[in-house]
Amino acid sequence: MGKEFRGTVADHPDFDAGSDAEALYDAMKGFGSDKEAILELIASRSNAQRQEIRAAYKSQFGKDLIDDLKYELTGKFERLIVGLMRPPAYHDAKEIKDAIKGAGTDEKCLIEILASRTNEQIHNLVAAYKDAYDRDLEEDVIGDTSGHFKKMLVVLLQGTREEDDVVSEDLVEQDAQDLYDAGEAQWGTDEAKFIMLLGNRSVTHLQLVFDEYQKIAEKSIEDSIKSELSGDFETLMLAVVQCIRSKPMFFARRLYKSMKGLGTADNTLIRIMVCRSEIDMLDIRECFRLRYEKSLYNMIQDDTSGDYKRTLLKLCGGDDDIAGEFFPEAAQIAYKMWEISAMTKVQVGDPHVFFQQHALYYPLCRPRTDEDTIIDIVANRSNAQRQEIRQTFKSLLGRDLMADLKSELSKNLERLILGLMMTPAEFDAKMMKKAMEGAGTDEHALIEILVTRNNQEIQEMCSAYQNAYKKSLEDAIASETSGHFKRILISLAQGTREEDPADMARALEDAQELADACNADSGDLEDRFMSILCTRSFPHLRRVFQEFVRCSNKDIEQIIKKEMSGDIKNAMFAIVRSVKNQPSYFADRLYKAMKGLGTDDRALIRIMVSRSEIDLFNIRKEFKETHDASLHEFIQGDTSGDYRKILLILCGGED
Repeated sequence: MGKEFRGTVADHPDFDAGSDAEALYDAMKGFGSDKEAILELIASRSNAQRQEIRAAYKSQFGKDLIDDLKYELTGKFERLIVGLMRPPAYHDAKEIKDAIKGAGTDEKCLIEILASRTNEQIHNLVAAYKDAYDRDLEEDVIGDTSGHFKKMLVVLLQGTREEDDVVSEDLVEQDAQDLYDAGEAQWGTDEAKFIMLLGNRSVTHLQLVFDEYQKIAEKSIEDSIKSELSGDFETLMLAVVQCIRSKPMFFARRLYKSMKGLGTADNTLIRIMVCRSEIDMLDIRECFRLRYEKSLYNMIQDDTSGDYKRTLLKLCGGDDDIAGEFFPEAAQIAYKMWEISAMTKVQVGDPHVFFQQHALYYPLCRPRTDEDTIIDIVANRSNAQRQEIRQTFKSLLGRDLMADLKSELSKNLERLILGLMMTPAEFDAKMMKKAMEGAGTDEHALIEILVTRNNQEIQEMCSAYQNAYKKSLEDAIASETSGHFKRILISLAQGTREEDPADMARALEDAQELADACNADSGDLEDRFMSILCTRSFPHLRRVFQEFVRCSNKDIEQIIKKEMSGDIKNAMFAIVRSVKNQPSYFADRLYKAMKGLGTDDRALIRIMVSRSEIDLFNIRKEFKETHDASLHEFIQGDTSGDYRKILLILCGGED
């Protein structure tokens, strides 16, 4: 097939169209039909082979195979099998015909097909539509749509996009500027410019344009489309952009949306599984597993049933959660993406520290504290600058800025401002102290801090804890926790995790040791997991987790959830999540802090303060992708007043 083939259905070896035609005839003759035989045969032949079978069937039995299949089968299973039997262009033509016939129009179907097909596929589709229905596809689309949405569909129907090897380097910057001028830079939007550029330039060229656009607009082309366009036209243009960036990811999103929630959009599910099974289903599976932390196979299995399910699973081709055949590659891609960490920008400015100090001093001395000024200064300075402000405040005025802030502010605003004014080590030490003081212990806070800090951060935190509370952090943990959980926390609190890159040979040994521990009856599962998960470097553990899938046919998260419990399970699970995707881990913690009744303000403050200069931008992206709502929206809806105001500044923007 060649190494570019990324489908799950290929030409069947030792293919014999006549024998297959006879097998299908036998499966349908008499009372009832052998559905298992039908699905096994059709789903394991390429589309080209199915067309040969159809011709042989007509030649041998004088009947149309599709007509017989429609007669023998019913419901979703019939639609799926018949869809597989049509040539790709005729399948697309049928989908579009169904989308525009009747009272309503299925705009999402039109968008999906026309935004994702190549020039050749579009030309074949137009010809197939004319042949099948004796109608002009462009005329039917024009008659059923309107406005800019209609104009863009007509452009796509021409199938005249420049080929991928066409990149006009001298036009990249100009096109990006033209898009910016057509939208963000003016009142109103020049939709025609968007249509012309996004509908005609090559994929490779537009990928470069999008990168240049980000530099000019300081936001993504997707964000600009969302703010400048609306309705079906916005949805169409976003689909075009997504397909230009990554068709497999576009289809992974479509598949997920077709199955999430109550009910299944079976037409969408069938259409994508049929049309991509010989093109890029392996890539779609990888994107699906990366984005949703669940295999496409598993989601199909949970959301469908019967022969319909069995056929879909055969087209899917394998379970990435179990087999691990494709997940390691996907994980490597994801880790590379996650390791390119974009830091949240802190607007520094260049005023003299003396001015910054006085700007804080005067609002604190007024009869009523000027919270707005305090918020503006503290939230818009880096932590290093805040430490200079603290020092200058004391040296010039002989006063402790932290004490003054504490006396003037209250409740969550006070805790948030003081947290920002501390050094990261002081803040972490304070959070550890708060987690352990009083009647109950906040185990989740202890886990979150110790799992996500690097060696230097942990050592500086331990020193800050000793200075502030005249007690070692290790002793405090030992007195507040017990058993394996205590040992895990103390191990992490040493700040001695290895920092070496992944060692392939050792990763195989570690993965095998973890796999053996899962199968052993010795009862030392926690010890053996702890000896590896608490000591190895994160890059090394990523490799271990990938190899663990190969050794055990299970993801390590599944084992932890099944074999462990309580705080030990939570700690081990947090380590794995943090190793795989730390921004995603923090996004989940933030979501849990704000979902439902009441807000866990300590967790919210802790994460917003500690990550605002590290990876909050990435956390925001993970939050949006995972929860279909922005972090900004959640904070806006769950907090109030000056507390909300400063949290939103730290958040940095609406996604």
